[in-house]
Amino acid sequence: QVTLVESGGGLVQAGGSLRLSCAISGRTDYVAAMAWFRQSAGKEREFVSGISYNGGYTDVAESVKGRFFVSRDNAKNEAYLEMDILKPEDKAVYYCAGHARDSPSQSEEDYATWGQGTQVTVSS
Repeated sequence: QVTLVESGGGLVQAGGSLRLSCAISGRTDYVAAMAWFRQSAGKEREFVSGISYNGGYTDVAESVKGRFFVSRDNAKNEAYLEMDILKPEDKAVYYCAGHARDSPSQSEEDYATWGQGTQVTVSS
């Protein structure tokens, strides 16, 4: 069994930054590619950013391109989402997700392992 736990969410003013972390524990070999998704109130969960196992491939949604940056440290079994120039519309619960194969995808159906989420609130 593998467990993902997000941290780093909170309240920030528009224009500010936050860094989310996702700690991977248990059978870490069950997780190859990883991704971040988010869900705002009343909306469906959406893809934010993904990264391959060695970090050589990353993907990011157009809505956050140039502001959000994904990375990972496999020695620490952690993944990160650096979020800069935050906007009120970035307010959401952010989830990290693990893919059993090293195939970063924008589809949440491809991810078998999920964290519990961390709330990000951006004040205007």
